[in-house]
Amino acid sequence: MYKVFVNDKPLFLTNEIAKETDFQLFLLESIDIEQLIIKIFQNKIQKASLYYPDEKAILKKLKEKIPVCKAGGGLVYNKKGDVLFIFRNGKWDLPKGGIEKGEEIEDTAMREVEEETGVGKLTINRKLQKTYHIFKRGGKYKLKVTHWFEMQTNFEGKLFPQANEGIEKAEWLNPEEIKVALKNSYENIKLLFEEEKLLK
Repeated sequence: MYKVFVNDKPLFLTNEIAKETDFQLFLLESIDIEQLIIKIFQNKIQKASLYYPDEKAILKKLKEKIPVCKAGGGLVYNKKGDVLFIFRNGKWDLPKGGIEKGEEIEDTAMREVEEETGVGKLTINRKLQKTYHIFKRGGKYKLKVTHWFEMQTNFEGKLFPQANEGIEKAEWLNPEEIKVALKNSYENIKLLFEEEKLLK
């Protein structure tokens, strides 16, 4: 099962039909995906499931119905074990951004961290999960697939939030501060911390 967030509301891609649920169920094969997204954005639908019988092909099927853009992001630890966060659009987030032509996704993630925060000397420890959300740009809905990487850095310099990207702050947060920040973050970011069991 996949969770795709639309305006921070969950859209589940599933190959199972649950009998008892408060989710509205739609068939992925025949759904007008744009109409469904608009209804979620308008708060007419709070929770929805998209059903498709073949679990392995479910994401591919969704990608046939909506343009996809690929992004890379970093969950970056410093020597003290603090995590690098950015503050943008009134919410705490992790640095991430879109892939450029001919770029490897790992390079995208590291470049975006450096551009958005000024933090360099990055090394990738491991690949984390992907997250999915739908957004609107230029009047069109797109599915953003973000590839996350756990990174480490010995960087100790000043942080430079990328103002032209609307980033107001870049800060190192300790585990207690992260718990507070996640209360004012995006569902995808919360999911990343939950599923990777990063907060004890």
